[in-house]
Amino acid sequence: MADLSTLCEKLDYRFNDESLLIEALSHRSNGAVNYERLEYLGDSFLNFTIATEVFHHKPKDDEGALSRLRASLVRESTLAEIARELKLGDYLMMGAGELRSGGFKRDSILSDVVESIIGAVFLDAGYEEARKLVVRLYAQRVVELPPAAELKDPKTRLQEWLQAQSLDRPEYAVIEATGKSHDMRFTVVCTLVSLKMSVQSTDTSRRKAEQGAASLMLEKIRRKEAQANQQ
Repeated sequence: MADLSTLCEKLDYRFNDESLLIEALSHRSNGAVNYERLEYLGDSFLNFTIATEVFHHKPKDDEGALSRLRASLVRESTLAEIARELKLGDYLMMGAGELRSGGFKRDSILSDVVESIIGAVFLDAGYEEARKLVVRLYAQRVVELPPAAELKDPKTRLQEWLQAQSLDRPEYAVIEATGKSHDMRFTVVCTLVSLKMSVQSTDTSRRKAEQGAASLMLEKIRRKEAQANQQ
């Protein structure tokens, strides 16, 4: 495991009780004392703090927009990105089996550890220091938040576009499902009957394949609109 003092420098926080940091970095495979309780605390604190930050940075957005923005910041992939920036994988304490399976690289684990560290700081020094940590970790991401509409999933955006044009809903159909139960691949066709357009996408679940097809359809619509505007 890497030197914890280096991690503290990256966090810009020095623990009064270093055992809290050790607990925050300990995976369940490492023993009974692990990060899960701290993760629970950190998750709740993170959601509240980010909700507050988004509320102040987006004074004109409604509840739905604020919720999408908050969700984009606290989702697993964003937390895992933060964990990699901090190189948290170098500090994780895990059982030999989990290490061999690459657990220190897994998004689900890395995201949990970010939350557990936030929880550890909250217990170590209270609300204000934990809030400062969250603000430091998210400073650039909050500033660079896109318009909330861009965060809607492709199926929702396609549906809203069609409604605005008074067109029929898209049709999604699975045309192929291959592979074993633990490694399935689904191919979905998205069809806009009123526009005589269709696209297809393949992914590891029906939901992902549908979202992929909707995204491709939106791109196809944008290209068609761009061509029409050039004529």
